[in-house]
Amino acid sequence: MFNLITSKDSNVKNDVLSGITVALALVPEAVAFAFVAGVEPMVGLYAAFMMGLITSIAGGRPGMISGATGATAVVMVALVAQHGIQYLFAAVLLAGVLQMLAGAFKLGKFIRLVPYPVMLGFVNGLAIVIFLAQLGQFKILDNLGNLQWMQGDMLYIMLGLVLLTMAIIFFLPKLTTAVPASLVAIVGVTVLVHWLDLEARTVIDFVRDMLPEDQKAAATLAGELPTFSIPMVPFTFETLYIILPTAVIIALIGLIESLLTLSLIDEMTDTRGQGNRECLGQGLANTVNGFFGGMGGCAMIGQSMININSGGRGRLSGITAAVVLLGFILFAAPLIEMIPLAALVGVMFIVVIGTFEWASFRIIRGVNKEDAFVLFLVTAITVIADLAIAVVVGVIVSALVFAWKHATHIHAKTHEDKDGWKVYELEGPLFFGSVLHFKELFDPQNDPQDVVIDFNESRVWDSSGVDAIDGLADKYAQQGKKLHIRHISPECRELMTKAQEYVEMNLNEDPRYHVASNKLG
Repeated sequence: MFNLITSKDSNVKNDVLSGITVALALVPEAVAFAFVAGVEPMVGLYAAFMMGLITSIAGGRPGMISGATGATAVVMVALVAQHGIQYLFAAVLLAGVLQMLAGAFKLGKFIRLVPYPVMLGFVNGLAIVIFLAQLGQFKILDNLGNLQWMQGDMLYIMLGLVLLTMAIIFFLPKLTTAVPASLVAIVGVTVLVHWLDLEARTVIDFVRDMLPEDQKAAATLAGELPTFSIPMVPFTFETLYIILPTAVIIALIGLIESLLTLSLIDEMTDTRGQGNRECLGQGLANTVNGFFGGMGGCAMIGQSMININSGGRGRLSGITAAVVLLGFILFAAPLIEMIPLAALVGVMFIVVIGTFEWASFRIIRGVNKEDAFVLFLVTAITVIADLAIAVVVGVIVSALVFAWKHATHIHAKTHEDKDGWKVYELEGPLFFGSVLHFKELFDPQNDPQDVVIDFNESRVWDSSGVDAIDGLADKYAQQGKKLHIRHISPECRELMTKAQEYVEMNLNEDPRYHVASNKLG
């Protein structure tokens, strides 16, 4: 809908300025997700710093931003509530080790199994989640401590500042791309609010709303450097039993979201990241988080889109974002605390517009109802449940739809050759979904003494297909007839054990093609 990409190439100026912009947007997100997980704000800020820095250096996707995320935060709540924060650090550490093992075993390539409609559903679902999350900034606490929608002048000022921020981001690149429009918008709106003394909620107001009443007055984002500490938990199998389920879920959700975000940035920038290296980078970052008191996380699609839209392409953009965020924590907390939430909400609304795949409406209007269904399903589950469930369900449904559609694609042409043998010229894939249709093509009772199945236009894709051939050979043998197989692959021939007693292989006419198998890496 909007072409928000300001640059295709990486350069130092764009990376540094884009990194500063991302750092400003990271603060409220990290704080919010820390509260979601039930930990202190500084634990979320430390995670944003360490995830961002380490994945930018060691990860496989330059320009992608990682930090504390809602997808992983919601998994941590129960563990923190029941066993305390030290068990969380241990679980994050273990999740990091599992992610590094995934990278070492090169499991990142399996992201290619995610179909296009699932990818669209993932992107659209996250865009909607980001949008809905920003609506919470339009609520304030009343005297009883309950959240209520803004009203009156405060609401009008909030809406006006959000629209002003979006207008700057949209129109400034038409005049100049020397500096990121998002950075100009945030700084400009912040100056305007304090110059005119407008009644606008700031980042520190957001933090205070989440704290108990007795801690509100002392609320601050100032902190110290994270320090090394081994998680203070018993090193026993009981501890492993407690943290393993949470660690596995964190590792899976983190890798799925990171690899899908990597694929999205690949498409936007017309470049290619390294999935297995990203697994290693995410794992290393989470491991360090566990030792240095961070809540861990994964790639952040919202902040990654801010970075890409602002011109950040290289590793320096993520490194800058992490270092600047740490600088805010150590030296410039008062400056970051005074940023109006409206400016950050406006930036995120632009991210929503740029992230949502408006092209998906073409699929909905098209004739492919199966793709439209998968797209809607993944989008809905992403919004209602979480990303990992949505992607897994989407891949399974897509696979079932694919199998169902191709199950009926197998058919055969028949003729008799000069020797009076009946030849079935098979066309279409033979796999678990098409086995039933395959069996219905043949008539062992009425066929002649010799029957040939020609696989020149067909492939056997799995053991179900081999078993179907084996069973068919049995049926012909029971009738005292012989079944001949031609043009079948060597890999399939190795799997045919029982059928070899009845099936004759025509090796002379076999072309040297291969069927996909584990041997072919």
